[in-house]
Amino acid sequence: MIVCCGAQTDRDAVHQIWPDYNGKVSIPFVIMPQLSKQYNDIMAALNMIRDSTCVTFHPRTNEADYINFQTGYGCASLVGFTGGVQPLYVGPSCTAGNICHELMHTLGFFHEHSRQDRENYINILYGNIIQGKESNFLLERGDSLGLPYDLSSILHYGSNFFSSNGQPTILPKSPGVSIGQRSHLSALDVAKVKRLYKCGESLKSFCGLRCSSVAEILKETLISRPCP
Repeated sequence: MIVCCGAQTDRDAVHQIWPDYNGKVSIPFVIMPQLSKQYNDIMAALNMIRDSTCVTFHPRTNEADYINFQTGYGCASLVGFTGGVQPLYVGPSCTAGNICHELMHTLGFFHEHSRQDRENYINILYGNIIQGKESNFLLERGDSLGLPYDLSSILHYGSNFFSSNGQPTILPKSPGVSIGQRSHLSALDVAKVKRLYKCGESLKSFCGLRCSSVAEILKETLISRPCP
């Protein structure tokens, strides 16, 4: 869940996307042998994205740019496409959902709670954050892609993440809302991948379709629509 970026957080990394080849985005990957016990979790994470979007993954052959799943103390990744061997760290406690969270970073997305408009939806309680971990709660300059804030995003921290005292570090402004799930991509998570990687753009152009509302965007993430 920790984004290892260094200076990368100083740029709008959401625009550093993986290249397509002949209109298809298929990202090569390698799973290091030391992660054999977590192979199924890694594949499940890849499938969460592959099954819902146009972005796919394939085992590396001789590609220069690829994701390298390797051991780490926790779950961590770079944000966006960097070129060359791109590490994604998988610790012993990382679940399929944690790994999918990191893959979303690799595709080019910052944490949802780092959005510029977050103050409309959450409060950050800085007094409860572990000293030295405040950077995980900084605002970023990522592109929201015209989509609304998503409290149910797999990229959103939970209420007690990095708490120094067991008290909340993030509180939603809407009562009774749960945040920090790591079980699935939300509808808006799927929508943002499709927008960033232009999934179905050729179909839209051919059919003359236009998404004029959030409801229409969400509809496109859940069903496959033929040309009228």
